[in-house]
Amino acid sequence: MKFDPDNPVVKLCAQGMELEGKAKPAEAKAIFQKAWNMAANNVEKFTAAHYLARHQDAVEEKLGWDQLALSYALEINDDSVTEVLPSLFLNIAKCHEDLGQFMVALENYHKAADHLNALPASGYSDMIKKGVHAGIERMGRATSG
Repeated sequence: MKFDPDNPVVKLCAQGMELEGKAKPAEAKAIFQKAWNMAANNVEKFTAAHYLARHQDAVEEKLGWDQLALSYALEINDDSVTEVLPSLFLNIAKCHEDLGQFMVALENYHKAADHLNALPASGYSDMIKKGVHAGIERMGRATSG
């Protein structure tokens, strides 16, 4: 998915990612919250919600932000949005897994798998694919007994 590097929300999220890289999560979260408060369209809201999800203390809060990011992503009228769907469904699945909701987790891991072909070849996509396949395997074991 292409992002406009001159977009103020995208710039804030880039600043937040920089702070993450410097091990300053509280400062990063504040920047992502500022981005969320500024977000005016579905792309901006998806982007800010996606990053805010990573900085929640409780799994339920993370799940809420991940689901919100997904809802905005699904409203974006751009075919390239399919590239972010595997990651979003993976994040949602992992939250459900962490909450002990294994059947819902498995459903979301399968939704992530359904979109893996949209990922361009990269180390990032390899990581997402491994996470999806490992989640399906774990949930398969957890739900079969």
